[in-house]
Amino acid sequence: METRKLGKSGLDVSALGFGCMGLSFPNAPTKNESIKLIRSAVELGITFFDTAQGYGENEFLVGEALEPLRKEVVIATKFGFKDGNVRFGLDSHPETIKSVAEASLKRLRTDVIDLFYQHRPDPNVPIEDVAGTVKDLIQQGKVKHFGLSEANAETIRKAHSVLQVSALQSEYSMFYREPENEIIPTLEELGIGFVPFSPLGKGFLTGTINADVDLDKDDTRNMLPRFSKENREANQALVDLVVSIATDKNATPAQIALSWLSAQKPFIVPIPGTSKLHRLKENIGAINVSLTNDELKKINSALATIKIVGERYPSQIRDTAERR
Repeated sequence: METRKLGKSGLDVSALGFGCMGLSFPNAPTKNESIKLIRSAVELGITFFDTAQGYGENEFLVGEALEPLRKEVVIATKFGFKDGNVRFGLDSHPETIKSVAEASLKRLRTDVIDLFYQHRPDPNVPIEDVAGTVKDLIQQGKVKHFGLSEANAETIRKAHSVLQVSALQSEYSMFYREPENEIIPTLEELGIGFVPFSPLGKGFLTGTINADVDLDKDDTRNMLPRFSKENREANQALVDLVVSIATDKNATPAQIALSWLSAQKPFIVPIPGTSKLHRLKENIGAINVSLTNDELKKINSALATIKIVGERYPSQIRDTAERR
């Protein structure tokens, strides 16, 4: 698989990463099945794996799966929640960051964290203090690169003035294009890589979800406004567009969505997640789907006419995010 550099940091990763969070969700595969899937990803060329302290037992799983392959891969993890629990609120105080780093090193069975993200900006801790703390960890050899997640342009600039930010992780896809307004230009200016999560619109861009599909009662998308029955029906035009392009290119909708995303900038590395080997292979197949400039212009022109209906998060989560 081709590799990409995350900005000017010198961090080389596979052009497509693997978001491991879903392997610790309800209805996930067994531990042994998940370990086998992660190792299969490495065999298929993926070298970039994403986890977090806040993903339950996920760091343990990723650490065990990748321990025998550690020299071949880049592992990214995150800090920023009290006791690693998103329900307990934010905590990026320096002492917390240091203790999380030590614990993550043990859970990941490694002596260094390749990319250490702040999971969400903490309004109670200046970002300069956060960057300074990670800088200390880098000088101690415990961390190699610093990242941010879901941070705004001002926060990115402040952090970058203290310590080079290697990558920003935020949601970005045909289904959510807000980063194009301010975030991507800022990243390009500063030489920072972009790692989009939910690059398939949480499954919406695969063409398998429409207004008639009943989501499982444990499916976390039930709480997301964009996935209400009414909004899925309203947003069907986007799916129809992706399916149409996929048919023309003899590809799958997911491959078109990933190919489009990667074509936006050379420093973009999507991290789709999956619990199924055939989906993993399908996602990797996107690397071989090339969209011409004319095709990209056609797609972007069509996207400009489609209005996405529904917020990506419930109001209580959205309000918190907008204050950052």
